Amino acid sequence: MEVYLVGGAVRDELLGLEIRERDYMVVGAIPEQLLKLGYNQVGKDFPVFLHPKSKEEYALARTERKSGKGYTGFICEFGPEVTLEEDLMRRDLTINAIARDQQGTLHDPYGGQADIEARVLRHVSDAFGEDPLRVLRVARFAARFHAQGFTVADETRALMRQMAASGELGALTPERVWKETEKALSCDHPQVFFEVLRQCGALKVLFPEVDALFGVPGPKKWHPEIDTGLHTMMVLKRAAELDAGLPCRFAALCHDFGKALTPSDKWPSHHDHGELGIEPIAALCARFKVPTEHKELAILMSRWHICLHRLVSPTPEQAEAVLELFQHTDAWRKPERFAQLLLCAQADLQGRTGFEQRPYPQREQLWQWLCELRAITAAPFVAQGLRGPAIGEAIAAARLQQLRLWLA
Repeated sequence: MEVYLVGGAVRDELLGLEIRERDYMVVGAIPEQLLKLGYNQVGKDFPVFLHPKSKEEYALARTERKSGKGYTGFICEFGPEVTLEEDLMRRDLTINAIARDQQGTLHDPYGGQADIEARVLRHVSDAFGEDPLRVLRVARFAARFHAQGFTVADETRALMRQMAASGELGALTPERVWKETEKALSCDHPQVFFEVLRQCGALKVLFPEVDALFGVPGPKKWHPEIDTGLHTMMVLKRAAELDAGLPCRFAALCHDFGKALTPSDKWPSHHDHGELGIEPIAALCARFKVPTEHKELAILMSRWHICLHRLVSPTPEQAEAVLELFQHTDAWRKPERFAQLLLCAQADLQGRTGFEQRPYPQREQLWQWLCELRAITAAPFVAQGLRGPAIGEAIAAARLQQLRLWLA
């Protein structure tokens, strides 16, 4: 029985990155041997064991045969006769197909170390094409390792293009697509995930709402980059640079969906695109079972980002518009969500060619006003004898009066 450290731990160690988790592969063993040593068996399709103390995963070396559609259509075979090389061959990328034995020696039958040096994401074998989930995984790895200079190998990109054209991506469950997307959104360069998917034709299959934005022009004055798809990628990149959370990054991705619905004879203007974007946002969220928190912020961003941009230097006449913004976004009860909306709006403004460092003073100003206006509560009006709707009306009037004073 031989035990090897495999996968991401070896890869990240060679890249000098923090190791998040360690997975082990066991060659030449049967389940009974590990059970006798106190390992706890988990997993239904093939034996995976948890170490009795460290709880790290130990999997028996295995091979896979395609038996159906999708990423679940495989028959796994395991046993003491399966070799290290056979197990590594079934893995997705060469950089993930390196093993380290207990003596510290690296086993790299498919050139993973060379690809790490060359900063290339390359598939191990043609078996890659049997699992449509790997299209998403490669795009996610491209996003995760973008800062290290990794790019997708031409032959791997070509294979991914064939897979996208084959219809196999349709076999992916919404949960798995969203899980990979959520991980990609968490990366420092989440826009790369969608760029890679677009390059291989998978974006229009999985995210047609995003794909439809490419080729749609915006006004050159406000969008020197012109293309709305390119702008969306820049906004997503800027949101990550601002250390925005997942809901905000998702909202950045979706905020201009309505522009794809503008008739081409109206280009480059996009009147009412905020309202038009709500339906495609809801459709995407329903399809992938996106968390409600993400959906709500994305809809708010679509509906209100133009209003937020116009409040860069609010006038006294805009006091009612500011109050309406607070009311309709439910900022009184959900100030943290409103803070995310402001951050996303900043990313939208700065996610444009030449706008990257442009100030966004309304973010700080609106947040300050919200915090101070929330101090105007029902208590004094109840003490005056007001009841029912009259209390709410009095609070709104007092807040509006205060806004007018600030804007005078």
